[in-house]
This record gives sequence, structure tokens and C-alpha cells, in this order.
Amino acid sequence: MSNVGIRREAMTEGKPGGSLPGTGSRAELRRGLRASLPVMIGFVPFALVLGAQASAKGFGAIEVPILTGLNFGGGSEFAAIGLWTSPPHLLLIAGVTMLVNCRHLLMGAALAPYLRHLPRRRVLPALFFMCDESWAMGLADARRRADAGRPQPFSLAYYIGVSIGLYATWVVFTALGALLGPVLGDITRYGFDMAFPAVFLVLLRGMWKGMRAAMPWAVSLVAAVAACLLLPGAWYVPAGAVAGVLAACAWVRP
Repeated sequence: MSNVGIRREAMTEGKPGGSLPGTGSRAELRRGLRASLPVMIGFVPFALVLGAQASAKGFGAIEVPILTGLNFGGGSEFAAIGLWTSPPHLLLIAGVTMLVNCRHLLMGAALAPYLRHLPRRRVLPALFFMCDESWAMGLADARRRADAGRPQPFSLAYYIGVSIGLYATWVVFTALGALLGPVLGDITRYGFDMAFPAVFLVLLRGMWKGMRAAMPWAVSLVAAVAACLLLPGAWYVPAGAVAGVLAACAWVRP
């Protein structure tokens, strides 16, 4: 980026309310869209898998994008579809969805120090589009900019650019999966379901801070796998969540 571009962006960031309409914001929006392209490609296979699984459970091509558009959280949507029966156990599905999505509380808390300079009327609508990937990319970008000495490191326009690309890809391709599901059959036999853990591992690598910080993740993984193998139903969700929180409390530095 040229010196002129840097000065223009700094002037935009310095205004009250953070990123405002202008050249700097448009450039940041495009930067977020470009950065999200590899993740968007990774979204496509497991969005198709979710749409096909929902179609097999009786969801239509209109109902699937409503589900994925209103609850933009891939893990909880897979859990809800996996637990769906006829008639559905709504309290069970709602409880598991809440447990899976409660990680957003910690994700939001991690972003909070970077959002204090922004008005709530902008932050709250933007956080509706927060998923694991947009959160990780927004936080990593804010940390890089903080290390570079930016006075307001979190770029709301960059985060929105990332979120727009990921949200649109998810909703469109889950709907496409619902349409193609009856034609393609079980598309997990093509290995599409591996896209979700692959994308997640790449993001995790970018946020790696050493073994000590990763220990709660490892404990949560072991607990969830053990519960999945030994207990019926979706008990691996609360088991992994509780084990991870307890491990984080045990390993936290004074």
C-alpha cells in the first residue's frame, strides 16, 4: 500500500465511529473480500453436505437457506440436522444449538477490547454475521494492525468484507445442496465433509500461540471424542464444552 493510501486509511480510522463511507472503507471492504476467498472455497463442500443432509431430513430448498441464514453457525446447524426427527424434539435441538453456539460468548469477549471505539449501532448488526472463520480472520487482522502501531487496529470494513463473502457463500450453497441432494445421494462418500475440519485447522494454525494455550483445546477434543464413543446422542457437545472450560480455568495464568 502506498504512503498516500496509508495516510488516507489512518484519517478514515481516526474519525468518530471507526470506518466511515469513503475510499478507505471501500478499500478495506475489498481487502476483506479478497482475504475471504480461500475460506469461501472451503465453505462450498460442507455447505453442500449440510444442504443435502437437510434435504434428506425433509427440508425444502426454501427452508434450508432460512435455517442457515438465521442461524449462521455451521456446527450448530449440523447438530440440529443430525438430531432432527419427525416430530422434532425442539427442546433438545434448541439446547444443543445453544451449547454449540455458546462459544460465541468467548469469541465476542476476545473481540471486545478492539471494538470499544465503535458505536453499538454498527457493532451489534455486524456481530450477527460472526462465525468461527470471520472471527478468527478479524481478530488476527486486528492483532497484526496493533503490532504495526495502528491506533484503532480493528477494521470494521475489513471484517464486514470477510463476513459478506462467507455469509453469502454459506446460504447460497446450502440451498444448492438441498436442491442437488436428492440427485447426488450421500455426497459424504466424496469426502466433502472433510472440508469443515480442514478449514478450521488452517485457521487454528494461524492463531497458534504454543502448547500451553492449546491445552484446553486438546482436553476438550479428548473429552468430546470419549463421550461420542461411550455415550448415546449428542452428549459429546456439552462434555467437550465443559471439559474445555475447566481446563482453561486450570491452566490460566494468575
